[in-house]
Amino acid sequence: MPDEKFDYIVIGSGSAGGVVAARLTEDPDVSVLLLEAGPADDDDNIHIPLAFSMLFKTKWDWNYETTPQKHLDGRRAYWPRMKALGGCSSMNAMIYIRGNHGDYDEWRDAYGATGWGFDDVLPYFVKAEGNTRLAGRFHGTDGPLHVEDRTYNHELSTSFIEAGVAAGLKRNDDFNGAEQEGIGPYQVTCKKGRRWSVADAYIHPAAKRSNLTVRTESFVTRIVMEGNRAVGVAYVRGGEHHVVRADAEVVLSGGAINSPQLLMLSGIGPGAHLRDLGIDVAVESAGVGQKLQDHPVSGVLSYTKDTTDVAEMLGVGNLIKWKATGKGPLSSNVAETGAFYTSRDDLDLPDIQLHVAPTGFYDNGMHEPVRRALTTAVTLVNVQSSGHVKLRSADPTWHPEIDPGYFDDRADLEAMIGGFRTALEILRQGPIAKYVDEPWIPASSDPSDDEIIEGIGRLGQTLYHPVGTCAMGTIEGSVVDPELKVHGVEGLRVADASVMPRVPRGNTNAPTVMIGEKCADLIKESR
Repeated sequence: MPDEKFDYIVIGSGSAGGVVAARLTEDPDVSVLLLEAGPADDDDNIHIPLAFSMLFKTKWDWNYETTPQKHLDGRRAYWPRMKALGGCSSMNAMIYIRGNHGDYDEWRDAYGATGWGFDDVLPYFVKAEGNTRLAGRFHGTDGPLHVEDRTYNHELSTSFIEAGVAAGLKRNDDFNGAEQEGIGPYQVTCKKGRRWSVADAYIHPAAKRSNLTVRTESFVTRIVMEGNRAVGVAYVRGGEHHVVRADAEVVLSGGAINSPQLLMLSGIGPGAHLRDLGIDVAVESAGVGQKLQDHPVSGVLSYTKDTTDVAEMLGVGNLIKWKATGKGPLSSNVAETGAFYTSRDDLDLPDIQLHVAPTGFYDNGMHEPVRRALTTAVTLVNVQSSGHVKLRSADPTWHPEIDPGYFDDRADLEAMIGGFRTALEILRQGPIAKYVDEPWIPASSDPSDDEIIEGIGRLGQTLYHPVGTCAMGTIEGSVVDPELKVHGVEGLRVADASVMPRVPRGNTNAPTVMIGEKCADLIKESR
């Protein structure tokens, strides 16, 4: 028998789940239970922008690894994912990017995601956004998700923008406006120099409502099914097992890894795979866990001179300054500057994004810096390769098998080589060249294609943007329909990055917040 019941149960408090729970409880007649596997977001390193990588491989991290990746020198790629209120919005680099307008039109036209074209989703981006500088058709100024210009800019970041313009890129001070292409500073999801996560923007304000129940450290083990209907959730908290009933719907917002894992553990997924693990098949859905995509990134690392490195600025003095004013280097999000451009002249939309950091940020920042450096991170954002998430056990505590298939399609490597060529050209321009002491990786300032590929194998990693494993659409292999309802299942929706049928051109946090906003409206309309 269930311990208790609510109208809605939301699994996961991340960038979409936290939004869904907050928006649903705007109706005082609706009761919502929000379950989060991790603890409350009460660590200083969550709120200090510069410190986000200090959360990696700690109690705050699911600490995932991929299968060995052939094109990353056979290495397993480490995938940090936040385990706390706010999900990855409490651990990311806070870059506010929506993706290209064409991404959403492609979702609609190529995958049958009716209602998800750019003109359809723009109102939800605007609704969520509280931008302190930008307004007009493309921007919201009073939404809960605070977006601002950083309160700190390193001289390497501003000089890199000048160098990019000298190399022929257009200056762009709004990557989320009419056009995405160009080079400029990133806006961030911060408020007065402090991280502003979905927990800050949505969950904490909504938690004051009597119709929202938030339970942290609640590990969901399965969705309870009666036939083909989801009727509740089983979870473990404090060593005790609980079952709770949803009178209306269950909303799964576990992210691109945990959502397909939980569907499969609940008997929703590829039948043969589930039967191999002794899991009873409730609903056959071949696409669950498939179509995994991520943005692969690899850096041009340069040793610097006559300047500083943000990694040396994590001292007590700067901490005191940040706590008092929200300013200084601790308000840096590390990747301060960005660019979007094409790797080839015949492309209509950008396929490369740059993340430029005034430090040697590689290996997820897990190393100890020994020399001042600059990272020009070339990121592939129009990805052809894809992989999967599969169960390794019917035990929910086991991490699943994660294979993103990095660079399995040769076109992805060719695009990266083109992306590196432009990045290297920018580094040769006077405004930034004056700070470059010598090349680090690749070891030449004019490397061959093979040397670039060697550098990708050595440094290649995730940009933390997995999507696609519960893909939305009406084509074969789609897991959810355009209303985010799981095909073949009653009373169950998925709302997170896993429903993206293709990874967008840019950082995925803002699009995931948008999905949460739209999902909440879809649910309200269905009531």
